[in-house]
Amino acid sequence: MPPTEESPPVTGSPFHVYDTTLRDGAQQEGMNLSVADKLAIAPLLDELGVGYIEGGWPGAVPKDTEFFKRAAKELDLRNAELAAFGATRKPGTRAADDTQVRALIDSEAPVVTLVAKSDLRHVERALRTTGEENLAMITDTVAVLVREGRRVVVDAEHFFDGFRFDPQYARAAVLAAFEAGAEVVCLCDTNGGMLPRFVTEIVQDVRAAVGPVPILGIHAHNDSGCAVANTIAAVEAGCAHVQGTVNGYGERTGNADLLAVVANLELKLGRPVLGPADGGAGAGGLGGLPEMTRIAHAISEITNISPFARQPYVGASAFAHKAGLHASAIRVDPDLYQHIDPLEVGNDMRMLVSDMAGRASIELKGRELGFDLSDRPDVLGRVTERVKDAEANGYTYEAADASFELLLVEEVEGRRPQYFTVESWRTIVERSGGRGTPALAEATVKLSAGGERIVSTGEGNGPVNALDHALRQALVRVYPELETFELIDFKVRILDAMHGTDAVTRVLIETSDGGTAWSTVGVGPNLLEASWEALTDSAIWGLRRRGVAPR
Repeated sequence: MPPTEESPPVTGSPFHVYDTTLRDGAQQEGMNLSVADKLAIAPLLDELGVGYIEGGWPGAVPKDTEFFKRAAKELDLRNAELAAFGATRKPGTRAADDTQVRALIDSEAPVVTLVAKSDLRHVERALRTTGEENLAMITDTVAVLVREGRRVVVDAEHFFDGFRFDPQYARAAVLAAFEAGAEVVCLCDTNGGMLPRFVTEIVQDVRAAVGPVPILGIHAHNDSGCAVANTIAAVEAGCAHVQGTVNGYGERTGNADLLAVVANLELKLGRPVLGPADGGAGAGGLGGLPEMTRIAHAISEITNISPFARQPYVGASAFAHKAGLHASAIRVDPDLYQHIDPLEVGNDMRMLVSDMAGRASIELKGRELGFDLSDRPDVLGRVTERVKDAEANGYTYEAADASFELLLVEEVEGRRPQYFTVESWRTIVERSGGRGTPALAEATVKLSAGGERIVSTGEGNGPVNALDHALRQALVRVYPELETFELIDFKVRILDAMHGTDAVTRVLIETSDGGTAWSTVGVGPNLLEASWEALTDSAIWGLRRRGVAPR
């Protein structure tokens, strides 16, 4: 999809995309990145095409010191340069004698980013020094680093709040940094409370004060829900350096999601800002944009934070369509309900099957799964009715594509693949001792597969876990392909809670074979029956996907 409008660069300077996932993003609650994690994430950021990767605070954080030592030997970055983060010297000292400043130099990072106070209230109350001394701290520290051959970015902390309190002092902090030799001064919405209009007005004021050449940047937090919008507003007002984190990681409500920022700049404003994904000649000026979804999810795996399905551009639901009205229009032209072609960011359109789905939704979903139903109105009708009836009874297929595909196979081919026939199953939960003593769960499964009757017993930390083990042990003798299958997620919902312990239960499970993950659903009068249905559907779908024939 072409950009809606052209937005020419405000300055003649190159545009900077600066990632701070490894430092500011790592401050997110529950995130703890090891040195190995950072070394694994950095090449992915480089592949995305960012220009700068902020690795951490050497000298202040021991593992960040280790990261820079190892990065010099182990990383081969093609697009990005490493940046070391630190602070201006302490009040009343000399930058040349400051051990933290020396640690920044010793990191051998070609770029050093200094956090500096630009809000007079923070200078006087947090640093407990004067405004004049703070400006001297900025000037002295930048000058020392520049003499050491480092390119310097100054992060003007709390800049927007400070500007609204005392604009003259905030401007003075920016000018002091530039006069000392800083390449970039990044204006920070540290508290994340700004709105786009405020950002636009303040950036325009600062741009007028510093002139057209110096590079201004923007670092926005998302406390007002406007981090991405504020970043775009700052660029349009004169900034040529954007900071953010992959997936919007960061403390409190996070930083500006750098993925959404660069996608908006490239696809909406027509500004090529990413380097090529392969470090060589880019294709179509999109840089690493077509790899964005894969990279976002790969970084989620390393951080061990589940991807946000509704994340713009790269989320699993970003291009998912549920209502039948949408589906009818999409069948005519996908662009009618999509703001871009999802392939531009490496994502894909998905059709969700639910009780809101009409024939068009079912047809498109079938096509997505490899079934052409355009000339099968009878099948379309049966599937549509089955979906509506099933969802009325508690099933949900929009989060269980594998179960829906098995339903579709049953209608198209007349039956489901018969990999096994279940004779019976049962579970026993036993606990010896008082409260706090672990219970032992045992399950027995009797089934026929491969021409033999199999009885298998499995143990687990609960009845569902025991059932999963017993079923797997029974089938793996005939279908060794199941060895790689692993249950990776398990969700339970009580559908009619007012019935208490007699309520209908829905179970969604996600299974992986190490390369692909799939979801199945089961519904029953209790947790065990619902789980059994989802477990057996999972085994059947996984074997069918691998092309295994019933034995």
